[in-house]
Amino acid sequence: MSELRDAALSSKAWPFEEARRVLKRYEKAPPEKGYVLFETGYGPSGLPHIGTFGEVLRTTMIRRAFELISDIPTKLICFSDDLDGMRKVPGNVPNQEMLKEHLQKPLTSVPDPFGTHDSFGDHNNAMLRRFLDTFGFEYEFISATEFYNTGQFDEVLLRAAERYDDVMKVMLKSLREERQQTYSIFLPLHPETGRVLYVPMKEVNAKDGTITFDDEDGKEWTLPVTGGNVKLQWKPDFGARWAALGVDFEMYGKDHSTNTPIYDRICEILGWKAPEHFTYELFLDDNGQKISKSSGNGISIDEWLSYASTESLSYFMYQKPKTAKRLYFDVIPRAVDEYHQQLRAYPGQDAAQQVANPVYHIHNGDVPESRMVVPFAMLLNLASVAHAHDKDQLWGFIRRYAPEASPETHPDLDAAAGFAVKYYEDFVAPAKTYRAPTEAEREALTELRDQLAAYDGPVEDEALQSVVYAVGRDRFDPLRDWFKALYEVLLGASQGPRFGGFIALYGVDETVKLIDDALAGKLA
Repeated sequence: MSELRDAALSSKAWPFEEARRVLKRYEKAPPEKGYVLFETGYGPSGLPHIGTFGEVLRTTMIRRAFELISDIPTKLICFSDDLDGMRKVPGNVPNQEMLKEHLQKPLTSVPDPFGTHDSFGDHNNAMLRRFLDTFGFEYEFISATEFYNTGQFDEVLLRAAERYDDVMKVMLKSLREERQQTYSIFLPLHPETGRVLYVPMKEVNAKDGTITFDDEDGKEWTLPVTGGNVKLQWKPDFGARWAALGVDFEMYGKDHSTNTPIYDRICEILGWKAPEHFTYELFLDDNGQKISKSSGNGISIDEWLSYASTESLSYFMYQKPKTAKRLYFDVIPRAVDEYHQQLRAYPGQDAAQQVANPVYHIHNGDVPESRMVVPFAMLLNLASVAHAHDKDQLWGFIRRYAPEASPETHPDLDAAAGFAVKYYEDFVAPAKTYRAPTEAEREALTELRDQLAAYDGPVEDEALQSVVYAVGRDRFDPLRDWFKALYEVLLGASQGPRFGGFIALYGVDETVKLIDDALAGKLA
């Protein structure tokens, strides 16, 4: 462990770089609260999505990295802003008309359209918690409604009333003149309707800890800022929450980055040192547009997990968090194969290489062995050529290629075979386009066919790759045109695997027949 800790203290892997920044906060004295607090926030106006997963996963990676380099205890809080008013009815839930009657009410005061929980906020919180539990995250859940109603926020709310002008000064600088006229950091909850009100303040009384305002009908009210009578606008709420909880680290998407100075300054005004933060780049769909839970573009967690393992998604999330990435179905095969490449490399690496390996962070140092003796990309090509509709068809080829493998001894390979069949059916089969070979390609394919028909060497990737290479070497310049021809003519795809490995898996005789079919015009 000391060897890993020493390596971690100088590692350039981003979780360790962030962990060292957090540790620097306490280089002179440990935290008075007794632990370092990591937080992630969640707006429960909709169902959890892939960005939520990425945020909690990446924060957990930094938390675990911190635990390797420090003995200070840690906590992770997932905070749900469920006191937020429901501004519009989500399009993907039932009972739309009923929900319209409850617009602007806190999500925990809106009836559950699904009829399974006490409120819509409770329903979405339960979804979030079930979602986090499925992935085994360790966290403490806090509901904003409970946080405000039980008085846990009271001290900071009273401080916000006391330092109202200072906080307002920060906010007003960021607003248009028209908005400045009516803006207040406090949003009262109407005592009769329960709606969240966006109204100007007539008075903020720091001594009594109250606010006075007129509601939309012109009736004047005075309410205490404590006890859940008032909530903060979302930007002040961010900074106030940090101050109330003593947050040391929070990450969020690039779309929040312009607000960071606002959050930080409000946190400091309300009595806490601004936390460390990490801004990650956004995910893009196949057209390069930002992924949005309201528009439903891109790919969901459930969709990813229909075609690949959780670990492959974790691997994708680990990679270059400060670079915008396309998050679409076509990134899945590469993520699966790269994840297993890193698993295979891990045992032979020294401590410095291990703590820089993504699989260390995915598995918190307890890294399993990869049993994927066939790459996922190869399984996809096999499914494509064999027109496989269940994984048992693939196992017929796999067992011949790797006799020691079975679904029981190689569960990750078994799962990948099932995923490959589904991915083939949904994405590869509809896009397959074979073409006829040119005269030069026909001549080369005939030569390859004859060499394979006469082949009596070892049925191994490298030996067969040498045969394929030798046939194309003297005929194609650049040589990649030969392999491109093999993929387009024999596999109906624009790219593919190392072809010698494919022959070893699919079978020499089967590949001879495949070439015969292509030359006879049966594929194109």
